[in-house]
Amino acid sequence: MEVREIRLPDGNRWATCQIARTLWQRMRGLLGRDGLPHGHALWIQRCGSVHTVGMRFAIDLVFLSRDNAVVRVIPDVRPGHPFVWGGWKAATVIESAAGGLDLASVPPGTRLSFV
Repeated sequence: MEVREIRLPDGNRWATCQIARTLWQRMRGLLGRDGLPHGHALWIQRCGSVHTVGMRFAIDLVFLSRDNAVVRVIPDVRPGHPFVWGGWKAATVIESAAGGLDLASVPPGTRLSFV
C-alpha cells in the first residue's frame, strides 16, 4: 500500500498513513491487525461509513469530505459496531488506533493535506 504523510493546515505533520485504494484494501481495512503504531493511520478512499465487526481493537475515525475537510470525528469506536456513518458529506475516512492521534487538532472544517 502507498504511504503518505498527513499534514495540518499549518504544515505540521499529523500522521503517517497507508492508503487503501483498491476494493480489496478498502474492504479489509484494519481487519486482522492487532493495532497500529502511535501516529499511524489508514486512509480509506471512497468510504462514507465503516463497521468494526471482527476488529481486535478500538479505533478513532476522522471522516473527510471530497476536498479533505474534516466532516466528523468519532473517537474510541469499540469492536462490534455494525455501522458507523460519517454523514452526508463524508467521502473518505481516516482510521487509527484509539488514542493514537491528536483528535483535538482536527475539529470539523479543518482541511488536511496528504504529502
